Amino acid sequence: MKFRFFAGVSVLVLTAGLSACSSSSDSSGTSSGGNTTIDVWLMRDSVSARFQNEFVKGFETAHPDIKVKVQIQEWDGIGEKVTAALASNDAPDVIETGNTQVAQFAQSGGLLDLSDKVADLGGKTWLKGLAEPGSYDGKQYGIPYYAANRVVIYRTDLFKQAGIDASTIKTRDQWIAATKKLNSGGTQGIYLPGQSWYTLAGFVWDEGGDLSTRSGGKWKGTLDTPEAINGMRFYEQLQALGKGPKDSDEANPPQADVMAKGKVAQVISTPGGATAVVQDNPELKGKLGFFPIPGKTAATPGAVFTGGSDLVIPTASAKQGAAYTFVKELTGGAWQKKLALAMSYVPNRTSLASAVASDPGAATMAVGAAEGHATPNTPGWAAVEAKNPIKDYMTAVLTGGDIQKKAATASDAITAAMNSVS
Repeated sequence: MKFRFFAGVSVLVLTAGLSACSSSSDSSGTSSGGNTTIDVWLMRDSVSARFQNEFVKGFETAHPDIKVKVQIQEWDGIGEKVTAALASNDAPDVIETGNTQVAQFAQSGGLLDLSDKVADLGGKTWLKGLAEPGSYDGKQYGIPYYAANRVVIYRTDLFKQAGIDASTIKTRDQWIAATKKLNSGGTQGIYLPGQSWYTLAGFVWDEGGDLSTRSGGKWKGTLDTPEAINGMRFYEQLQALGKGPKDSDEANPPQADVMAKGKVAQVISTPGGATAVVQDNPELKGKLGFFPIPGKTAATPGAVFTGGSDLVIPTASAKQGAAYTFVKELTGGAWQKKLALAMSYVPNRTSLASAVASDPGAATMAVGAAEGHATPNTPGWAAVEAKNPIKDYMTAVLTGGDIQKKAATASDAITAAMNSVS
């Protein structure tokens, strides 16, 4: 799943053109001349130009027989473009894909099964929210690249004025109490738009519910279960402690723009949202902090959706050996630590969490990442997100609709969408 939160990040396109370049090579990736060039598709704004250049230079120095051509792709329309590439005879050798997209690409048979490489790639400690979506039908196709998840971004000065120590907010009850106290004098205790469905998903998971379940080979929407409804009731309680619109998501209007106006004490976002806030209002520099979304009890932080990317290798690649070397290097410990520090990401495995200890936002994300979840791992989930009945459900409830009836309607829509894809 993509996260577009790096405002102003400049990405250098290392090579022009969008079609993969082919050369004479065998399945090991070695060309007849002793060298090979691999074509790699990376997504815009996933990494900075500086990190990208540093990695490519370091990789080519360590592997002088492999040259790398990186082609930057746009998120819009990427699903159709990857699908077409996988079906062609001229596919790139490595593709970065959103973690929730792997299943739909794997279903076509266009991705290389990397199940036998999991141990070699350090898969024992991969983040669950990246590793699970990277698998399909019991096989591992996507290799976790980086992770990002939501945290609470808060105004340290407003918390101080209200006499609230953010470090003591560990439970939902404590969070609600603090937010109520902040929600006064023209200040919104929290800006939470009505359709932030990834946030809702976390509350549903906290309650022991889910967005859907599978039984007998069929998927069924489960927003109408008691657990999922409890998650929505908490969302409703929290959303009321601010003036967030009930009929739009965090992008409409951009919640960073709203917080930058100075009258919002908290938002739920990836840490990169703080950078966007400060860019809009430099007076808030040094006045923003982070804490994990609180859980039902102090023992465990709140569940979060783990977004981010996986790396896949097309079966059509004639250079799979070199492609695998690239994937192993970029997802290995040394470069994962550098990537996490450069981009404020969570590394792809729990064993590397200490690498971001010096970055407040990333360190806070890492806490939540331990309770990371993913959306249902099936090609049919793309059909749900396309129409997104979850958003309609949330708006209906927040505007006074009967929660049980609206949840049942949304669950039926999820069921129909997920089972429409064979």
